[in-house]
Amino acid sequence: MADIKYYDVILKPVITEKSMAGMGEKKYTFYVHTDANKSQIKDAVEKMFEGTKVKSVNTINLDGKNRRRGAVTGKTAKSKKAIVQLTEDSKDIEIFQGL
Repeated sequence: MADIKYYDVILKPVITEKSMAGMGEKKYTFYVHTDANKSQIKDAVEKMFEGTKVKSVNTINLDGKNRRRGAVTGKTAKSKKAIVQLTEDSKDIEIFQGL
């Protein structure tokens, strides 16, 4: 297993209607490194965003989609999503403000 630093764990936030609706309940969705586990994701969120306390982390492994270009078929890269639930007394994550 690769040595993953906390700043390599979170790749980018997921911006969809469903993820935006979860923000009211302090649930934030991120694309994360495929080798990251739940404890690494928790540590990364707490270190990258000051004042946040993570209550729970749910992860989802996504397989690559089949794509075709002419006679050639292939797959897109696999990815992983994490839904992070913050505690009630935790600060909100600022990157989602104003969206």
